[in-house]
This record gives sequence, C-alpha cells and structure tokens, in this order.
Amino acid sequence: MNARTPQDAAALTLAIEGMTCAACASRIERVVNKLEGVHIDVNLAAESGRLTLTPGGADLGAVLDRVRMAGFQAHPARADTALQERREQTERELRVERIEFGLGAILAAPFLVQMALMTAGSHHHDWLPLWLQWLLATPVQLWVGRRFHLGAFRSLRGGSANMDVLVSLGTTVAYSFSTVVWLTGRTDLPVYFEAAAMVIVLVRLGKLLERQARQKASSAVEQLLRLQPRTARVQRPDGALEDVDIAHLVPGDLVVVRDHEFVPVDGEVVEGRSFVTESMLTGESIPVPKSPGERVFAATRNEDGTLLVRASGVGAQTRLARIARMVADAQGSKAPIQHLADRVSAVFVPTVVGIAALTFLGWWWVSGDTVTAMVNAVAVLVIACPCALGLATPVAVMVGTGRAAQLGVLVRNASALEHAEKMNVLVFDKTGTLTEGRPAVVGVLAGAGATEADVLSLAAGLERGAQHPVARAIVAHAAAVGVPLASVSEVRAVPGAGVTALADGKSVFAGSPAFLRENGVAVDTAMLDALERDGATVVAIARNGQTLGYVSLQDELRSSAPAAVRWLEALGVKPMLLSGDNAGAVAGIARTLAIGDARGRQHPEDKARVIQELRATGSVVGMAGDGVNDAPALAVADVSIALGSGSEIAVETADITLGRDDLGACAVAIELSRATMRKIRQNLFFAFVYNVAGIPLAVIGYLDPVVAGGAMALSSVCVVTNALLLRRWRPSRPY
Repeated sequence: MNARTPQDAAALTLAIEGMTCAACASRIERVVNKLEGVHIDVNLAAESGRLTLTPGGADLGAVLDRVRMAGFQAHPARADTALQERREQTERELRVERIEFGLGAILAAPFLVQMALMTAGSHHHDWLPLWLQWLLATPVQLWVGRRFHLGAFRSLRGGSANMDVLVSLGTTVAYSFSTVVWLTGRTDLPVYFEAAAMVIVLVRLGKLLERQARQKASSAVEQLLRLQPRTARVQRPDGALEDVDIAHLVPGDLVVVRDHEFVPVDGEVVEGRSFVTESMLTGESIPVPKSPGERVFAATRNEDGTLLVRASGVGAQTRLARIARMVADAQGSKAPIQHLADRVSAVFVPTVVGIAALTFLGWWWVSGDTVTAMVNAVAVLVIACPCALGLATPVAVMVGTGRAAQLGVLVRNASALEHAEKMNVLVFDKTGTLTEGRPAVVGVLAGAGATEADVLSLAAGLERGAQHPVARAIVAHAAAVGVPLASVSEVRAVPGAGVTALADGKSVFAGSPAFLRENGVAVDTAMLDALERDGATVVAIARNGQTLGYVSLQDELRSSAPAAVRWLEALGVKPMLLSGDNAGAVAGIARTLAIGDARGRQHPEDKARVIQELRATGSVVGMAGDGVNDAPALAVADVSIALGSGSEIAVETADITLGRDDLGACAVAIELSRATMRKIRQNLFFAFVYNVAGIPLAVIGYLDPVVAGGAMALSSVCVVTNALLLRRWRPSRPY
C-alpha cells in the first residue's frame, strides 16, 4: 500500500559524506531516529538520506549534529539539484580515488613482484631489503590508507564499528608487527609489509571500480537532464530574438525552437507545425505531430519545422525536472527487503571483531605461534568487510528505477518496485484508462415536455468546468451544435456519480441513472436498457424531481488495451475492471478484452472496498486509473498506477506513473520489478554466501590476508556489476 509523508511533516534529502558500508548507513539511522519527530532512511549507494521532520520534534540542526556525532558529514540537498550535486561529488571523489590508487599501486608493485617470485618457488623472497619494504609500505599505510584509519576513528568515536574498522585494524596490526620485527632485528620472524600494503591497494581498487559502477547506475536521469538546452531563443514583443539562459526564463516567454533542436521548456505551441520525438520522456520512439494548441515538453526533440512555444513550465517546474526528482527519490528510497541486510550489518562488524579475537587466541593457544595467530586474525578482519551486503539492494534499485524512467515508467519508491513484483491482480478503471478517455456524444433523447436542446443545454451547463472526459464531451458537443449553456448556481459535484445545482430556483441533476434514483428521480428503465445494451454511457438529466432526458456517449477502446491484457495474463496477473459506468458499457468492454471479472456502477468508495476485499484474501492488488474518482482506490491498492495524462490527484496518489498512455507499460513495470528483485536476491545471496564461506576459511588459516583483501574488493565490484546488467534489460514483448 502507498506510503506517504504526512501532510504536516517536512521531507527533504540530505547528502551524506563518509559512508563506506552498510554499517555506516545503519549507524546514522540508529542515532538520528532516536530524535523525537524525526525519521531518516539512508541509502549507501546514493550517499543520501530521506529525512522527515514532524512539527514539534527535533529540527534540522539537531539532525545534522547527530550525523556529525556519528562520524559523518551531511547537508541538505535541494530537490532540483540533488542529481547534479551527486554527479559533481562523484566526479570529485573519482579523481581522488584514481590519484591515490595510482600512487598506492606504484608503491606496492615491488611487493607484487616479490609475491610472484615466492609463488613461483623462488628463494629470492628477501630481494627487497626490510628498510625498503618499510619505506614503500609506510606511505601506503599512512597516506593511501588514511581514509580507512580516519573512518575507523570517527566510527569508533561515534560508538559503532564499520568496514573501516576492519580494514584499519587488520592492516595496522600487520604493518606495526612488521615494523617492530625490522626495528628489533628479529630476522627469525617473518614480516607482512606486503600484506598490509596490498590489502589497502586492493580495497582502494575495489572502491574505485565500485564508484565508477555506481556512477553508471545513477546515469539514466542525468542523461535526460543533459538533453535540456542551457539556453533558449526568446522572441521579444518587438519581434527581436534573444538567447537567454534557461535559469532566467519565466512562464509566458515565447520560445523559438528550430528543427533538430531540443525544446528548452514545457509549454504550448503558438505557431508552427512539426513532429517532436518524446522518447526521452515517454519511451515512445515514434515522433508525435504538434500544431498550435498542442503541448510540448523540455528535453524533447523538434524534428521538422520551427515552433513558437509559450512557456508554462520552466526550470524546476518542467516535466523533466519532476521526473528527475521522482527518480532521485525512488533511487534514494529503501526497499523492504533491505531491512534484512540492515539488521545483519548492525551487528556484523562487532561480531567479526569478536571472531577475529577468538581466532587469534585459538591459534595462539593451539600452535603457540603468535605470528600465525595474528595473520589468520587479520585475514578474518579483511574478508568480512560488509561492503557487498550494503550495496546489494540500493544499487539494483538505482539501476532499475533509472531503466524504468528511460522506458517511460516512473516509479515513486523502492517499496512500489518490490510490491509490483508480487502483484497478481490488476484492477483497471474504464474511462480514460482502458478507453481513450475521449467519449463523444452519439445521441440526445428528450422526455415529455422537453426538447433535445433543453436537455443538452442543461447538461452542458451543469458539466461546465468539470474535468471528467464525459463532462468535457457534453460541453464540446453543445458548443459544436450551437446550443447555449444553461445558467446554474450552487453547483456541487459528487465524484463518480454526478452533479447537482440550482437553475431558475429549481433543483437540477446530471449524472448516472443510479445517481438520479438515489435522489428520488424516476428514470425510464426500458430506454436505459436499450441504450446500455449498445455499450453507450448514459448521463441522465433531471429538473425539479422529473427526468428531462438522456445524453448517450461512446468511448473508443485504447489500441494498446487488448495486447496489454493478454500480456498481463501471460505474467500471471489477473485483469479486472471496476467502473462507475453503466453495466452495459462495462460488459461491452469486458467482452472485447475477454476480462472475466468486470463490475459497473462502482462509486469511488465501492472500488476501494473491492480492492480491500481482494487484499484480505491474500491477493497483491494493483490499481490503474486516471481520474479523481480513482484516487481512493489508488490509495488502498498495494501498487497504484496512474496514466501520465490523468488527473493531478491520480498522479500524486500513484506509486507508478506511466509516461505514455500505452497500457503495455503496466506489464513493463511488472516485468522490470521482477528483474530488479531477482538482481537484489542474487546480490544478497552472493554477499551472504561470500561472508559465510570466507570467514570460516580465514579462521582455519586457509586464507592469506592479501587474497582476502582482493576477494573483498572483488565482491563489491561483482555486486554492482551484476546490478548494472539491468541497464540492458528489455521487455519480453514489443513496447
């Protein structure tokens, strides 16, 4: 079911610096969530936190203080610049990683040669003098490895232990022991300068590769943002053209977009005709014709001809910016399955330190060899770093939601992604969802003592100002045939049912026949049955308690609906139809689409009740709708899906928004959620198995610290690389 921030709570995104593993994220959540009226979800992969502040509770300053006390740095990230900030920070950190890894690799290269000679059976294992080994290992330990030592210090000061503690403790023990052996001249004891240096270099290599992969994981929406031009060509009142930075545009500006240019703003075409490619927003590759009165969106490409566009959305108010914010929020959210990893990581590092201590004591007691005991304890510390565990879920969520955005499917949060995988029932609204939502009036029937013009005039007067497709169709038809709109007052809309008002001091009604019956108005059942058998939607009109007449409308089925329904059935998802329309119209659509369970005359509360009943039986229910009357059902569904062209409240309520009105996108969302969850489970399995297998091998002495460091670095890279495979994911059917 949808999770929403309470209306009286403030939500913002924090950029968090200094996290290295899942234990870091868990530590921040633990200390911050102890504050009254505060809740934070930390995402290691996105290096951010979703913070909710409730009035009367702790303020932002207290939260930032807690984060600093825990050993990290945080600052608010503006919603419209969060992606850009993250990209810039990642690029800076990548430069530092490359420089420091490069230096470490150069200094550690001689150790690698010595290790290769030893592996080949050469007796020249002392070809590097101890003083030179110390000289090479010291800058690696103290400078290249300083991030681990500083991270360990901050973590321990904050009362927790993270990956840095394991790496710092293990390498410091090996380096310090070797330094003491060299300084005291104990030539009978081995040294482990190469182990300390190579572990740090290998872990830094893993961090470098991991950061590069994470940069790719978050690149989907950043690629979209780069499509938006930095400047716009504005036409001034005197006709002069001026290039203006998009940051200085205001609604109402007239923007000239030439052929093969990207549109810089959201707006309405004022002059010109062209075709515009909207695939970057909707996933639809076929260019869309545009003419005066049509809407265009920022970052779409004008293919042919020049358009003059009146800007309505600029900067952070464009559809592109809203998509970027939505995807950033989704990538920063936490899937329920992540809580398992969080619980494990919260106790993982202290447990590993305990195992390492027992390993040292056990080997020392059994063998009496302090050096062997120390080496095996170091191997335990290094192999157990929980990097892969912390990255398993968030990186897959980042890549999955980014890929969804490229396909025109906007996922609000990771929870929706997880629930969509389990969906086995998808409930559709009819008008505007399964149908085009552009019904046309096909007939007006007048009762005794009235004319068709009387019926149409009153119906159009009552429906004036309403946004429902049926209302717009009635008003448009009245204008087309030249019938004036009746003057009404005290208009009251009943969502999903009809409208009441006063006209010349008399009560008037327009709505479904059932709505009129509920208000004590008799309707002609025989006439209604005849109209509804033809699949028409009927709006009944009444005045002063008497039926005045009927307006019948018909809507065209979406071309994508039949294939989408078959696709859903192939995925094991049962399609269902709930509509406020009459039973005849609903039955006609259901027969065409072969939907077995279809119910008409469903009020908004009826739809919500049916969905709750389905959920009570154990079904995971999705709801796809587009109108105000769908909002209650969308709110109670496990997964709510709104068409992007639908009402604002439907889009705001929904977990998933379809960028284009192709119902196949519902199946795409389900398939992609299943693919993402498979990746998450694969990653979690790999991370758990890696530690479960690696720690015992280190305990019994079968794992050298250098090999452990390489394996630990490789595990993180494997998890991120596995998630990156989602970037190449394709739906099973053409879309």
